[in-house]
Amino acid sequence: MMMVDMMMVFLGGLILIVGVLIGVAFLTLLERKLLGYIQIRKGPNKVGLVGILQPFSDAIKLFTKEQTYPSLSNYMSYYFSPVVSFIMSLLIWMIIPYYFNMINFNLGVLFFLCCISLGVYTVMVAGWASNSNYTLLGGLRAVAQTISYEVSLALILMSSLIMIMSFDLMMFSLYQDFMWFFIMMFPLGLCLMSSLLAETNRTPFDFAEGESELVSGFNVEYSSGGFALIFLAEYSSILFMSLMFVLTFLGGFSLSVFFYLKLSLISFLFIWVRGTLPRYRYDKLMYLAWKSYLPISLNFLLFFMGFKIYLM
Repeated sequence: MMMVDMMMVFLGGLILIVGVLIGVAFLTLLERKLLGYIQIRKGPNKVGLVGILQPFSDAIKLFTKEQTYPSLSNYMSYYFSPVVSFIMSLLIWMIIPYYFNMINFNLGVLFFLCCISLGVYTVMVAGWASNSNYTLLGGLRAVAQTISYEVSLALILMSSLIMIMSFDLMMFSLYQDFMWFFIMMFPLGLCLMSSLLAETNRTPFDFAEGESELVSGFNVEYSSGGFALIFLAEYSSILFMSLMFVLTFLGGFSLSVFFYLKLSLISFLFIWVRGTLPRYRYDKLMYLAWKSYLPISLNFLLFFMGFKIYLM
């Protein structure tokens, strides 16, 4: 029986990963279409009906191109950091609290925080191993930014964890039957949303790839498959961050159309922000993390601790 269970978990994980990859493919298409309409032009509309097959042609193009690497790079680190980054971004999906055949355990939030912390190392190694000044600068910026926003992200999540007194992601849906945490913790919800933008290196916090000064950040030297894996890892983490926001602040997990609509809406917000806002200045970003979000999240944490004790 144990063997059958293990096979079912493996099969469930495989189906989930295939689903995530297809979701990521069409998220890139959605982004290109939306950015096109925001800039009053058509997005991809040649490959297939209204461009629906564009992601697949992009994937074929990227994975069949020649893999180049700089002669002075640290080859093994350079080669494997995108692979590890991709694996980490897919591994994090295993904690979704599905009702069947999945690894739902009661420390899901801790696992999430561990995975996004480990994701920083792949960016750092990718930037360092290319042995180029631009990539190193981009990697250092990305690491500093991600570490800064992880602090406030963890503290904001702790406020909602104190309300449910559990690390289990299934508990969020039980506690948000009557009122979403987003309504109860409105400023924290907005802080979390912008922290997730910074965490995934998205506009207006995309300093790791500021074209005007760093060409393309830590992934300058990557081509074909390596670039594709970094790209897939980034968009997979965008989808997962959207899912995490819906789980913790917008009503928890449920296998309903409404749940997936909420998830799509948050993913749409990521793209909308990219099409609308200009890039921040780097010191302003750090100021926002340490002098705004950190005090706000700490104060709210103390408030909700007092609130929980009062209710008990």
